[in-house]
Order: sequence, then C-alpha cells, then structure tokens
Amino acid sequence: MTDHVAPTSRFLVLHDYGMGGSWWWVHARSVREVRETFADVEVVDSPETVERAGGWGLDEAWVDGATTPDGLDGLRAKREAQRGLAGFGALADRKTVWLRRRWDYEDDEDMTLYLMEVEADGRRTRQVELVPDGTGVRSGPDDWPFNPPVVDLYDPELVGMEISEDEFETHWRSARHVDEA
Repeated sequence: MTDHVAPTSRFLVLHDYGMGGSWWWVHARSVREVRETFADVEVVDSPETVERAGGWGLDEAWVDGATTPDGLDGLRAKREAQRGLAGFGALADRKTVWLRRRWDYEDDEDMTLYLMEVEADGRRTRQVELVPDGTGVRSGPDDWPFNPPVVDLYDPELVGMEISEDEFETHWRSARHVDEA
C-alpha cells in the first residue's frame, strides 16, 4: 500500500524587508503550509505579478526539501525556532487582530506606541499612533504610500501584544486624523 501524498502547487513568495524584498517560488500543498514553514513571508497571488515573476529566474524551494535558497533558509530557521514556543500560530486563523506594539527607532529614546487593526495577511487596516502627551493620531491605508504586511500572525510574541477591539475603537474615536492640525 502506498502512502497518499497531497499534490503540491507552486506559490510566489515574497519577504518584504522595507525598501525592497526577496522573492522565491515555493512548492507546497497550501498557502497555509508556506506560511507555517517560513516566517515573515507573503504568498502573492495577483495574476499579473505571478505572470511577470515567471520571467525573473527566481530560486525554487520545496517546503519539505533538504535545502533552501539563501535568504529563505533564515526565514525557515526563524519559523522552526518559533514553532515550539507558547502562542505559536495562536492568531493565525483570525480574520482581524488588534495589537498594541511599541517600536523604537534605534535611538532608544523615541519609543512610539502603535495600536493596529491587522487583517489575516498581516496588513494594517487602521492604526492609532499614541504620542507621549497621551493624544492619538489615526491613519488608514489611504494615508500610507505602502502597506506591506507588518506582522506575521504565526509569531508567538504577538499574543502578548493583543488588545480588544473595544480598546482599539476607544482610541480610534478619540484620535485626530493624521492630516488634522
């Protein structure tokens, strides 16, 4: 008797690192399998982009392959390290997640607190920046020149950053719009 192995498909995978990105073709049984195997990646399914990528000469990888191309190997190692931690994947199946996330800008002085409403793909839909004096500045996709995924919902660290929808909405309603003086 032969074991049944689900067929794989070829997915276009992007790791957006801010001012650029790395691309690969990944063979997997599903989008979920790609995201469970590699940290901080997006599966791009725009037909136009997939067609254009066909001519880019991208490296190919298999989710259960013995080797992984440069760059993608580090994202696999990061995911493997996360897998055993409490909270791994706890937010991954949610349609919407609300997070409180602090970012410092490498000077350890400008600590900015962001409240974010994030969709299942890790993209922000709304955001409130809480400034030191306690006021909030709200913004949305129309206010941002780019909106790549900003979080990986499989990341176990995000569980401790989750807030309620009510908390987010309270700050959203009291915040001024980014364009208001």
